[in-house]
Amino acid sequence: MTASVALPFRIGARTLWRVRRRLTRVPVSLQQAQAGEVPTLRGVEGANDGFLILSLPADRLDSVLAQNSGLKPFVRQRYNRFYARLDSSFDAYLAGFSAKSRSTLKRKVRKFTERSGGTLDLRCYRDVAEVDDFHRAARHVSARSYQEQLLDAGLPDGDGALAEMRCLASRDSMRGWILSLDGEPIAYLYAPAEGATLIYAYLGYDPDFADISPGTVLQFEAMRQLMEEGRFRLFDFTEGEGQHKRTFSTGEVACVDLLLLKPTLPNLIVGASLAGFDAGVAGIKRILRSPALQGLARRLRR
Repeated sequence: MTASVALPFRIGARTLWRVRRRLTRVPVSLQQAQAGEVPTLRGVEGANDGFLILSLPADRLDSVLAQNSGLKPFVRQRYNRFYARLDSSFDAYLAGFSAKSRSTLKRKVRKFTERSGGTLDLRCYRDVAEVDDFHRAARHVSARSYQEQLLDAGLPDGDGALAEMRCLASRDSMRGWILSLDGEPIAYLYAPAEGATLIYAYLGYDPDFADISPGTVLQFEAMRQLMEEGRFRLFDFTEGEGQHKRTFSTGEVACVDLLLLKPTLPNLIVGASLAGFDAGVAGIKRILRSPALQGLARRLRR
């Protein structure tokens, strides 16, 4: 489907500004990425500017470029697409973690449980009759979360979003979780499903409780419930990286987000600007990670 797509100039999690192009978005599913499938692209028609391919397997990049040599390519980002297998016992899943990671996760759960009076108030929502309650509680948390405040990545509101959630629930194709403390919701996770794969769509928590790691605790217990339930086979952490995704994953696929543009002057200017900006940000990150600067930072902290 072709639409006006905002292409961000981004440093870390912060978007400085955006430019828009009319693009056909081509998302690659986790199963397609695992299989190394290459999407088939039809020619760019009319006023459309090109394609934005999300999660293209990195080892298929050259093949896609060869098949679309008339378009100008720009790689927006390279990353590992993390996922977790759900077709094992929770104990076997935890056994795959390092001893340090296992200890850290259990300590965070224990700390939260002690703060909540000895029990975890976590509820899973899956039925149509439960959707409205879940959405209401999740929106309460999302409005306060940094995901919504800083990243504009909060749980969608409105009748359309709620209707879609109800439709998924009617097919047993969604799961939602609310983690509460002292009777008040402080973290949520929403995961719609495609077949036997649950998709990590929206997670948020109240920043006032960041010291007791509500997002981590919720994810830990949600994974336990999913493995005990046995309904789904995979948990897809989707595009992009992050320590949270890395921690809970059992596997990964190297991917790229690829922008393919018609070689018009406005498109070439946009593409070159994005590529130059991304390269500059990557260069600054490399400098900041250099041993000399890290050593200086350690000395300044003493």
